[in-house]
Order: sequence, then structure tokens, then C-alpha cells
Amino acid sequence: MKYVSTRGNAPELSFADAMLTGLARDGGLYVPAEIPQMSAEDIRALQGLSYEETAFRVMKPFVGDCFTDEELRGCIDRAYAGFGHTARAPLVQLAPNHFLLELFHGPTLAFKDFAMQLIGQLFQVELTKRGERVTIVGATSGDTGSAAIEAFKGLDAVDVFILYPHGRVSEVQRRQMTTPKESNVHALALDGDFDDCQARLKDMFNHFEFRDGVKLAGVNSINWARVLIQVVYYFTAAASLGAPDRKISFTVPTGNFGDIFAGFIAKQMGLPIDRLVIATNQNDILHRCMENAEYRKHGVTPSISPSMDIEVSSNFERALFWAHDKDGAAVAVLMDELKDKGGFAISDNAMSALSQHYDSGMADEATTSATITAAKAETGELLCPHSAIGVHVANQQLAKSSTTPMVTLATAHPAKFPAAVEEATGIHPSLPNRMADLYERSERVTQVPNDLTALETLIQERIAK
Repeated sequence: MKYVSTRGNAPELSFADAMLTGLARDGGLYVPAEIPQMSAEDIRALQGLSYEETAFRVMKPFVGDCFTDEELRGCIDRAYAGFGHTARAPLVQLAPNHFLLELFHGPTLAFKDFAMQLIGQLFQVELTKRGERVTIVGATSGDTGSAAIEAFKGLDAVDVFILYPHGRVSEVQRRQMTTPKESNVHALALDGDFDDCQARLKDMFNHFEFRDGVKLAGVNSINWARVLIQVVYYFTAAASLGAPDRKISFTVPTGNFGDIFAGFIAKQMGLPIDRLVIATNQNDILHRCMENAEYRKHGVTPSISPSMDIEVSSNFERALFWAHDKDGAAVAVLMDELKDKGGFAISDNAMSALSQHYDSGMADEATTSATITAAKAETGELLCPHSAIGVHVANQQLAKSSTTPMVTLATAHPAKFPAAVEEATGIHPSLPNRMADLYERSERVTQVPNDLTALETLIQERIAK
């Protein structure tokens, strides 16, 4: 299995090399050169299997011979052993033909744990085999950073630096990043928004002298391994609802597009997915794009769903690569326009290709809060703001066509956003017992300017100690 860049001008890599490399040297994102296929019989055989066994069967063709079966199974088992639900990603029924996929039973209470816990194990095994140590730098709008720190803290082969927008994450998200005591993890509060964090991260990857000097690696959703690992729960959910013998649709609250692109990969593998529905908050660049065939920045407004306060959705580049029939040069032109002009128009052919798979919708602040209120009253479910956005958009979609089962991804535990949940329901959601003392733990954080040189200097100084 080989991996190629979405911009068409970087070396082909194996799975392990693509995982450790993160961003391609031409600025693109790695994707598989070919998508492995699962037959109807293969998918039917997933029914009733454990999450771990399904993960092995779905991922193995993408991994190839980079990891032995024993190594891959061991990594998967260790990754999910600490989850708070034996099903790992259980389904809950909200209404006729509408189901909630709970992805918040991991150690940091967000869907990012599925990928990050496993990628941490894969990194450790691969780096130990190579006798290498790397520097991981990540950018987060809230959940990726805490999941990365939780997954990599204390591991021998990595130093971890997480950039998050100062003052623009929830207190629980912040404390999950700033309270770990392990010396190999560092929380950096950047003066700016998430797009600034993501831009500085990409700048570091494109500064090859720095990148090579610190052996830079990335675990943001720019990393193909992150996307692949998220493909698994599309299969577990669909198999539980009768796939491959019936089609399933999915609604995904998303800002950076990685979680919903994982659904696209599942569909390309043969999973009978009908529609993939993009759900956005008031920072609705992806919804506007699907409506108007233009991807154009308008500025980010802070919201009660901060993990979706994003305008530069990195993984949308992967969707554009397929929409342009894997023409890396065409994608590179669009990405240059985004950087230089703040946006680009999408051709009729590419828009037609996107529309074959994706629908979209959005929820503003009032609608999000009202959905949290209604869900608690009508179903007893307490939703985080991001999950509520997904539920609202899914309900809109079901109103148009209710014959296909809809699965909405619940991306975070309500206790990660207690203020918004309490405002909508009068209930202050409690943290699980294992995190009950989070607000009493001492914090360790460094506030940093939105300046590439200052960031690189700080990282070099920290890893040299």
C-alpha cells in the first residue's frame, strides 16, 4: 500500500512513513493511492464483532506489512482498554430511524480519543523499531490537543507541543491540556484563533531545516493515520444497523472535515452509505461552500461549540482531490488561491462530484441551545453543543427523507462544555469520577505569540533540555 500527496509533487510513502511524516513536503496531505475494498460478505461478517476486531479488519489492508498482525492487534487492544464503555462506540436511539453514535467514552471524553490513543501506540512501536525519537507539534481547537497529550504523555520516543488559541477553548479542554505533569508534553496558548495555530503548524512543516532538525511529526487530522482510524466506527455503526443489506446515512458535526472524510473513505471501501451530511456552527464555511460552490473566508466568530470555530478546513483538501479526479496540480492551484486570496471557486464538475456524497446544514447559537433543551426533554439525552448541531442538521435531513436510518455522531461528552449545557437545560453535567478533581489540579502552560520564529526557538530550547 502506497500513499501519495494531494498536491502531486511529493514522494510516495508506505503507511508507517506517511504516519510519521504527517504533512507532505509539497504542502499536501497524504492519501492512499488506491482504496482497499470490502465485499458485502466481509461487511456482513463484522456484525456482532468487538470494536477491536472490526478495527483490525478495516485497517489491516491500509497498513500493509508495516506492522505485523500481532503488533497491530496489540496496539488496538492497548488503545481502547481504558475506554469507559465495552462497546467503545455505542449507538443510542433518539427517534424512529435516528441514532446517536456516542464517541465520547475515551479518556478525554471526545471522539479524538479513538484516533489519538491508537496513533500513540503505533508511533511508539514504530519509533522503537527504528530507534528514533520525534517531536510532535499539533494545533487544536480544543479536543485534538487534550487527546494528543493524553495519548503521548510519558512515552519514551516523543516530545509533544500543542498549540491552542488562548482564551478560545472551554475550561475543561484547557485543563486537560495543562494539568498533565509528564515532562515530555507542553501546552502552548497562542495569541490568535485556531486557524492561526494551524497556519503556524503548517509553516513549521514547510520550514524544512527546522522540520528535519527536530524530526518534526504531526498528529493533527492532516495525518492520514488519524483519518483511517476514524473510518472504523462508521463500519461498527452501519453493521449494527444491518449493513451491508441496508443503506445508512451519517450526520457529522465538523470543522476540519477529517471526521466526515473518514466516512467518505468508508463509502469508497464498499460500506453502503447513502448521504454524508456536513453539520456546521455559525462559522459555516463548509455549508456555504456546498450551497454556493465557493470556499471563501469571512472570519471566525467564537461560539459555544469552539471545536468547530474553524475556517481553513484542512481535510477538505482531501475531498477536493477526489472531486478533481485525483489531479494534484488542480488542488495545488486552489490551495494557493486560498492562501493568497482567501478563497476559491469550485468548478461545476468538482461540485457535482462533491454533491454525489455530501449534503450540509448549519445551526446558529440559539438553535444549538434550543436543540440541547429539546433533546433532554424529548429523549433524556444530554448533548454537548457540537453533538446538538449534528442532531439539528440530521433532523432537517430526516424531514426531507426518513426512509434511510440516520446516525448522528456525538463527538464530545456534555461535561466538556458545562456552561452551554447548563444554560440550555439547567443541569450542570458532571465529569466522570476519574476526572472529578480536574478543577483542583495545578496547570502548566506557556503563552506564546503568533510568531513562527518565537515558536521554533521555544520548541528547540525545550527539547534540548
